[in-house]
Amino acid sequence: MTTEPTDAPAPARKRVRAPEAHREAILEAARAAFAERGYARATIREIAGRAGVTHGLVMRHFGSKEQLFLAAVPGPRDLPELMPGPPGTLPDRIAQAFVERMEHADGNDPFLALIRSAASDEQAATELYAAMRRSSAEAYRTVLTGPDADERIDLLASQLIGVTFSRYVLRSGPVAEMPPERLVAHLTRMLRCLLQPLEHLEPVHPEPFGGTSAS
Repeated sequence: MTTEPTDAPAPARKRVRAPEAHREAILEAARAAFAERGYARATIREIAGRAGVTHGLVMRHFGSKEQLFLAAVPGPRDLPELMPGPPGTLPDRIAQAFVERMEHADGNDPFLALIRSAASDEQAATELYAAMRRSSAEAYRTVLTGPDADERIDLLASQLIGVTFSRYVLRSGPVAEMPPERLVAHLTRMLRCLLQPLEHLEPVHPEPFGGTSAS
């Protein structure tokens, strides 16, 4: 009877997925920390401790707290996946994805926490909103054209933030009370208008801003 050599090397451990596991652990810890403590008070060191990794590993994956927040918060990170497809159904895809995500978001979602904290931590909220806007604009510019594209992108973001505040923060009024499918229908209609260049819309001739109406 023969026996295998006792000094045979052990099978090499696969480490391919370790970076992915670390990244997911960091993102999960970041969502919890940002939701509980707000953006300004949450620290990279605290998030690293929650994730069971080092401060340096967090920075190696994300580079800064701002970039970590953008990666952790739903919305900007999902937009590139919505852009491919028929241009005519882009408003439907955006509206459907937004409502589905927010309807299933935890009450302490970091994005909701950011909106709630805007009044008390205006500088941090302003900086993060600007960063989120830049991230979203990069995705929208792959499909939006025209000299007023930046205006339409900002109006679209403002529309979604307003709905978020009314329905998911204040939780009061018709917007908060309507069924999700009705909200999707309303948003689709509004987004379809915003996503079209102004020159493609039916022209209107309003009175000059600040003018007086005829008596």
